[in-house]
Amino acid sequence: MEDIKNRKFVGKLIYAVLTERKNVREAIKLFPKSKDKNIECAYHALVHYAADEEMRYLDIEYREAQDDYLEFLAQTLSEGKNLPKNIIEEYKPYYKGVARVWETGVKGFWEEFKRFICIS
Repeated sequence: MEDIKNRKFVGKLIYAVLTERKNVREAIKLFPKSKDKNIECAYHALVHYAADEEMRYLDIEYREAQDDYLEFLAQTLSEGKNLPKNIIEEYKPYYKGVARVWETGVKGFWEEFKRFICIS
């Protein structure tokens, strides 16, 4: 039951990013601590969304495809459902140590930065 509640919450966070009510960092800070691969997948999808900012600006088709993809994730999670296995598998290399609240301060910044570039 807790996983379903958390999925619905994460789905709302993704919608908030897509509608510009929250930025990615604000949304990620609110992610629940969870071992649910669906939530971890959504976490990485949002990280990639933020990392692709320049590409999104330069390529409208890429931006639209990425927005559609995130909207699909948000809709599925908002319904408490599992994401398709192929999507979860796509993010599998990144799952170690995600879906936790960022620490504040310089230490937290460096820990997240190292994790983001996969050197933790």
